[in-house]
Amino acid sequence: MEKRRSLIAGNWKMFKTSSEAVETAQKLVELTDGKVSSDIMIAPPFTSLVPVSDILKGSNIALGAQNIFWEPEGAYTGEISSAMLVSAGCEYVIIGHSERRQYFGETDITVNKKIKAAIKANLVPIICVGESEKERESNNTFFVLDKQLTKGLKNLALNDIKTLVIAYEPIWAIGTGKTATSKQAQEIHKFLRSLIEKNFGDSLAKSIRILYGGSVKPDSIKELMSMPDVDGALVGGASLNPETFSKIVNF
Repeated sequence: MEKRRSLIAGNWKMFKTSSEAVETAQKLVELTDGKVSSDIMIAPPFTSLVPVSDILKGSNIALGAQNIFWEPEGAYTGEISSAMLVSAGCEYVIIGHSERRQYFGETDITVNKKIKAAIKANLVPIICVGESEKERESNNTFFVLDKQLTKGLKNLALNDIKTLVIAYEPIWAIGTGKTATSKQAQEIHKFLRSLIEKNFGDSLAKSIRILYGGSVKPDSIKELMSMPDVDGALVGGASLNPETFSKIVNF
């Protein structure tokens, strides 16, 4: 079987003004110009999507958003629709990040609605799943991940999610400097792939990309990527520096 093409995605979170984002994107385009064996995506804040999109035109870097609202339009102050993301140049959207769940009341139900909205707009959804330190210590990791993935993909058909990307982000490893060992990451990724196989069949399970997210650094990416079920990374802090991020991209 043909190897899945890896995806290295940078989530800039609430960092960088528009001018800073443009400068970072320009540098990143220069550093990744030429043959790169992975797909690359960066997700700046909403305020920087349009100017960064202009910088990325003609490059091998795709634009993503950090969130989406499930309604196409309406009186939803502060929200951003799928059409707005598409018109800003987005191809990807991150959905259900643990920080959205922790601070902004994101649930498996809202994740499901957002994925449906993204798919309808032909955006590639990156669904984030992951357990807390407490959940891992109480041996609930697989239960939590099963629930998040099953409920997040509820009432979706195989054709709906052919482009879907899953990002496993152990909450205990985000911004803490802790990283799951490559063996831990492989165990979880294999489990997530088995869930896809159970619910959507062998073909999708073999083709779907599962990224690891959680304090990914240039010195940890190579070993993580050597695992058979790790297809890339969702990178937080290390994606803010173009030199550091390009090292991860060129693992």
